[in-house]
Amino acid sequence: MNKKELEFILQEGEGLKIEFKESFYSKTLSKEIVAFANSEGGRIFLGINDKGSIKGIEINNKLKSQIQDLARNCDPQIKVSLEEHENILIINTEEGKDKPFKCSQGFFIRQGASSQKLTRDEIIELIQQTNKVKFDKTICKDAVLSDIDGDKLNVFLRTARNERNFSVDSNMPIKEALTKLKLIVGNELTNAAILLFAKDPQKFFLNSKIRCARFKGVESLDFIDMKVLDGTIPELRENAIKFILQHIKHGVYFDANRRYDKWEYPIRAIEEAITNALAHRDYYSSAEIQLSIFDDRIEMWNPGELLKPLTLQDLKKEHQSIPRNELIADSLFLIRYIEKWGTGTNRIVEEMLDSRLPEPIFMIKAGSFVVKLIGPGKQFEEEIEKEKVHSLDINERQKKAIAYIKEKGKISRQDYIKLNEVSHTTAHKELKDMVTKKILKRTGGGKKVRYERMVNEW
Repeated sequence: MNKKELEFILQEGEGLKIEFKESFYSKTLSKEIVAFANSEGGRIFLGINDKGSIKGIEINNKLKSQIQDLARNCDPQIKVSLEEHENILIINTEEGKDKPFKCSQGFFIRQGASSQKLTRDEIIELIQQTNKVKFDKTICKDAVLSDIDGDKLNVFLRTARNERNFSVDSNMPIKEALTKLKLIVGNELTNAAILLFAKDPQKFFLNSKIRCARFKGVESLDFIDMKVLDGTIPELRENAIKFILQHIKHGVYFDANRRYDKWEYPIRAIEEAITNALAHRDYYSSAEIQLSIFDDRIEMWNPGELLKPLTLQDLKKEHQSIPRNELIADSLFLIRYIEKWGTGTNRIVEEMLDSRLPEPIFMIKAGSFVVKLIGPGKQFEEEIEKEKVHSLDINERQKKAIAYIKEKGKISRQDYIKLNEVSHTTAHKELKDMVTKKILKRTGGGKKVRYERMVNEW
């Protein structure tokens, strides 16, 4: 290193590949060596303080030996080279090939100008990225062909043929079908095969569940309903959607020719959020997918952070797909649970905006990828009521009667006459018309005849 290069480094300061240390301290130094080895490599300058001022350090064989010992005591060993420049000792650390490396204090990685300790999930992610170990491609120990449910596999193959023209006979032998789907290696089943088609996936992966809850109000304090869903990935998706539909508002109304259905949240956005969670979750994590429904929102917590270089900002614009579980994503594509890689979050955004709802909130929290869908609140009830009455094939007098029933609970023929200033014949005819159209129901007899709303209508 020459003087000019050193001056430039001092001017730039610490960064992703540069660290200054005023003196030798084994614990902090081993942490920096490990961090550089787990990242892109870097140089540690002994004898320079954090502000970039040269303080110098006594360089001798004992110091050099201590540094080499620190590197050798890492797990696995790290090779470093030493370089002297006047009274500064430079420790050169290359990016390691056997990541992750650790020292006595744990696992570290370089982030910007500092070294950060890795969490459990980050360690697993580093292993996956370094060794290309994909959970869904890994062989499932102790699993045998008889663990696969042939009926579930056949249903999948029929759907894949109908949806994507997947050229495979739905009745072919299980092993042959799994080979076609790249879900078996020799005679050994992959984790993806178990998650997609096993008779009991949770026998092998207890964490592959969805914990669902409907809370009272807007905080996670009191349960209205709670279920823990298990089964294969297609079964989990179907049952999670059913749980949501049971606990969000739904409007049903009629006009003369057709039935109208409107949900509090766009169903397509719900389907995409659940599919993304199942396809892209970190199955190495012991956590389960959590689905929470509140009065004002739906939250989906999915174990595992975004894979680099994806950012939260990328998810709301055109972006590349970096699937954590390629085999699972490929299989879900065949049955049209996934339309195109990299478009799932975009579709959630579009569906929410098309329904005049706020954009979804994407966030990383406590090692999980979180999706929040904000609902319309009481506005939905008001709009659906207004739209239902507007869509009914009735006149304005009959609509006034509906408003009266909403307030009073029921209406008599005499009430109808007074409300609309019509004759007895007209009142009888128009009330009967609403009974025929199943808008109202008639109760009582004689002078006690009353008209009430039909259950589950308007």
